[in-house]
Amino acid sequence: MSGDGAIEVRLASRPHGVPTAENFDIVEVEVPSPGPGQVLVRNTWLSVDPYMRGRMSSAKSYAEPYEVGKVMHGGAIGEVLESGSDDFRPGDIVLHGLGWRTHAVLDAAHATKVDPDAAPVTAYLGVLGMTGLTAYAGLVDVATFTEGDTVFVSAAAGAVGSVAGQLAKLRGARRVIGSAGSAEKVRWLTEELGFDAAFNYKDGPVTEQLRAAAPDGVDVYFDNVGGEHLEAALDVLNLHGRIAVCGMISQYNATEPPKAPRNLMQFISRRLTMRGFLVGDHVHLRPRFLAEVAPLVRDGSLKYSETVVEGVRNAPQAFLDLLAGANTGKMLVRV
Repeated sequence: MSGDGAIEVRLASRPHGVPTAENFDIVEVEVPSPGPGQVLVRNTWLSVDPYMRGRMSSAKSYAEPYEVGKVMHGGAIGEVLESGSDDFRPGDIVLHGLGWRTHAVLDAAHATKVDPDAAPVTAYLGVLGMTGLTAYAGLVDVATFTEGDTVFVSAAAGAVGSVAGQLAKLRGARRVIGSAGSAEKVRWLTEELGFDAAFNYKDGPVTEQLRAAAPDGVDVYFDNVGGEHLEAALDVLNLHGRIAVCGMISQYNATEPPKAPRNLMQFISRRLTMRGFLVGDHVHLRPRFLAEVAPLVRDGSLKYSETVVEGVRNAPQAFLDLLAGANTGKMLVRV
């Protein structure tokens, strides 16, 4: 196929502590050709997610580490240019996991057709994709949310947290509280998304701010941050409180083991439950999730925000900005 060539963003080296631009390589390559049963996709959107930090490390984890010298994998949406499969034709819009590159060849079985008329295509990387399903599974399946619960969400202005908090509210939470890292994000949570209260964790001790926002305690904590936020939640959770651990972004760049929460005795006295989860274990919920959430997105009941960075060459900077909390909602790269 003729064209101007393709661009790939590769992992150049494994970061120690906070990643830098030097950990990435931007490489020009020839546009690949699909074989039988494969499709060639020209990417239009790339997903940028906190979990990618863990895969940059060689440490054993739930996902294979990224290989040095290879492309950064992750969610992407693009248009089929050429197809060696009867299931796809040029012009189809597909979702796949081959990530940070302008062009991808993949087996047709690993591409999922999406309907650009049903929702903006970026929604399939965010609120109607892995992001939204993560929020739904964590709240409904893992934290066993029930109507009347008071819910606290950390990193509530992020892609997952913003959906989790709104879902709790829409499902009848008594009170929904969020933490975020700026006054602007706090305003967005309360004025736009309908959170009952929110606070900037940089303004003072998290425990004090959480206690003031939740005078009657918290029943469910949706944890995206860990560290001081987790310790605060343990102090404020009610009897039989539940914690769904989605992520611990406060520790992703740590070079030393974190200090454990100092108040783990609360688990005994308050009979608390804490459970970590991965969205991949909850794929069976996807039909139920889409049936419930897609109409809420369509009619505007569930709002979402996207922070868009232009150009595949800027994907590394988008990722560094994400880890620094520069995004509101989902971080995306428009290829």
